[in-house]
Amino acid sequence: MSSSTPQHGSARERAEKLVGAMTLEQKIAQLHGAMETIDIYALSAQLAESGADMDQLAAQVQVERHVAAIDELGIPRFRITNGPVGVGMGDGTPSPPATSLPMTIGVAAGFDPELAHTYGDIIGSETATLGQHVLEGPGVCLHRTTIAGRNFEYFSEDPYLTGVMGVAVTRAIQAHDVIAMGKHYVVNDQEYERFRASVEVDEHVLRELYLLPFEMLVKDAGLAAIMSAYNRIRGVYATEYRHTLTDILRTEWGFEGYVQSDFWSCRSAAPSLNAGMDHEMPDAKWLNETNVKAALQDTSLEIETVNRALVRRYTQMFRFGQFDRPYAPGEIDARGHGAAARTIGSQIAVLLKNDGGVLPLDPHVGSIVIIGQPAFVDQACLGGGGSSKVIPLYTVPPLDGLRDVLRDLGSAATVTKVTVGEDLSNLDAARSAARQADVVVLMAGLVATEGTDQSDATMPHDQNRMLDELLGVNPTTVVVLKDSNPVLMPWLDKAPAVLEAWNQGAEDGHVVADLLFGVVNPSGKVPTSYPASADDTLYAGRPERYPGTDEGDGYPVIRYSEGLEVGYRWFQAQGIEPLFGFGFGLSYTTFDLSAVAVDAPDAGHAPLTVTATVTNTGAVRGAEVVQVYLGVPVSGQPPKRLVGFRKVWVEPGEHQQITITVDPATTNHPFAVWDYGTRGFVTRPGEYTVYVGTSADDTPHTATLTVQ
Repeated sequence: MSSSTPQHGSARERAEKLVGAMTLEQKIAQLHGAMETIDIYALSAQLAESGADMDQLAAQVQVERHVAAIDELGIPRFRITNGPVGVGMGDGTPSPPATSLPMTIGVAAGFDPELAHTYGDIIGSETATLGQHVLEGPGVCLHRTTIAGRNFEYFSEDPYLTGVMGVAVTRAIQAHDVIAMGKHYVVNDQEYERFRASVEVDEHVLRELYLLPFEMLVKDAGLAAIMSAYNRIRGVYATEYRHTLTDILRTEWGFEGYVQSDFWSCRSAAPSLNAGMDHEMPDAKWLNETNVKAALQDTSLEIETVNRALVRRYTQMFRFGQFDRPYAPGEIDARGHGAAARTIGSQIAVLLKNDGGVLPLDPHVGSIVIIGQPAFVDQACLGGGGSSKVIPLYTVPPLDGLRDVLRDLGSAATVTKVTVGEDLSNLDAARSAARQADVVVLMAGLVATEGTDQSDATMPHDQNRMLDELLGVNPTTVVVLKDSNPVLMPWLDKAPAVLEAWNQGAEDGHVVADLLFGVVNPSGKVPTSYPASADDTLYAGRPERYPGTDEGDGYPVIRYSEGLEVGYRWFQAQGIEPLFGFGFGLSYTTFDLSAVAVDAPDAGHAPLTVTATVTNTGAVRGAEVVQVYLGVPVSGQPPKRLVGFRKVWVEPGEHQQITITVDPATTNHPFAVWDYGTRGFVTRPGEYTVYVGTSADDTPHTATLTVQ
């Protein structure tokens, strides 16, 4: 730290003193990243024309994720890394390797804030070890559609589950004196035309769904930074929308951090800074000397606004001691973090089907064959295409993982592999191998990527036909899905067992083997509903909902006209049965939920308490997730909203008593709705229904409350 850097006072006071000592040119140099400006729109078009993907675009910027230092003022090189699914694309040459973790959608399937904290702890630790200051994550946009390209780095279709898990990850990251950055603010729920599209959304829908996880990050986790989105909101770019950046974020929520643009989402100088954006990344396309000085000259921008932007960022840097910490990157604990990733991965997989108790498999069989396409059987399924892609420290492919676990179990079983070509040209060889083996493990899936949405929820490269033709060849066959998003399963009736493992990351091979052979009992729950058909989605036959229509302004307008009916709320409101509903997940054991009681001494105005007993009625240790939903008696509200959950591990034959508290005063406003008159959340009088069960569609225990 330079002797000229303020060393006394609060973080904000030190930031104000520092800005007061800067020249105008120094201030402008600190408003933006240090990358040489490129034409991102032309580059994106070139990549699309050449058939390249976002990974190649990300490679263009992986070494330029920083703000240049000002040594004479003691301002360090400000190093920024992506990382909602592990530390990726950080500031370095090349971008440093890190632990490749499971995708965030899988973390949400864990329904366990402690597990999410462990996840964030790994990310925060590795960010700090690599000498980075900012971790661009967590991402807390919602899964409005099941085909959005970045769902893998967001949590869920439900705002409360998303918020709870996001808060846990944020706290863990910032415990390492790393700035966590919630993203993408806001309604960046699709990748289609993300640089151009405008989202039209009613205010109560914005507040009760899409803003809610961000509000929880700000109020419950002390979030230090927000990343503004690419898209327009109501015709105004998110980086220029004062309603969200200032009125809501700062005036209403009290946010004291800073707002960074997503890479090239900044579209102006004065309008962006005036609206509440504070920092442009990765370059100075807009916040350069020419533009800023011209705006100051014509008074469309005031110097106090420039100062404000810098004070906000420096306050967070002082808060986490980043001016005082020398750049001294160390070595990541690859073995320890890998073991933690294996534990996380084993607790987020969802057992979707298990007819006849096919799973867990007997490890002491003669022969096992794994069959699938290259991305799922030849290598660990890392997932996460685009800027969040992690360069792994190591990987465990499926074949190696199965052999390791079988050896540890004392099994002499042989394991072989058949890699099916993406054109299915060797399907006969796969069928022959399946017929000859004692056990068949079919691996299939989907790896999504930033920058593009899927055309539909069908697995690519004709994998559905592959599964359809191989299922039934051998009675002891299980399907392991490795997905970034829920997928359609037209072959489901032919599959005895289906395990959703998600894109697992480096420990893929070990995690899947642990689950298949019962070393670990799967305990994940569906975080985003699986539709039975593409016709069952909220946007089927409704292009104005997605992908949007040109209403005369030259860009797509996406209308969230479904209102609050998103995810399980949509299925329940429309009376449509999903293939696998929100909160659903099987186990290798069975549970009984009993003695459910609801205590609400002052319903809607004081904490409500739900107590229950979870009994393991099976033969192995396992975990169940007790879920509490609320039916709100207000027109336009969906049948249920998640307001509480608790995951509990129980030994066979034993029981655990659990308590879930639902406090009306908490940040997620469990009883409240947005009121246009008072411009705030209010609890309406009426008859509320409390639903208690183990999924959104399985809530046999109910209680009715009268809110005065």
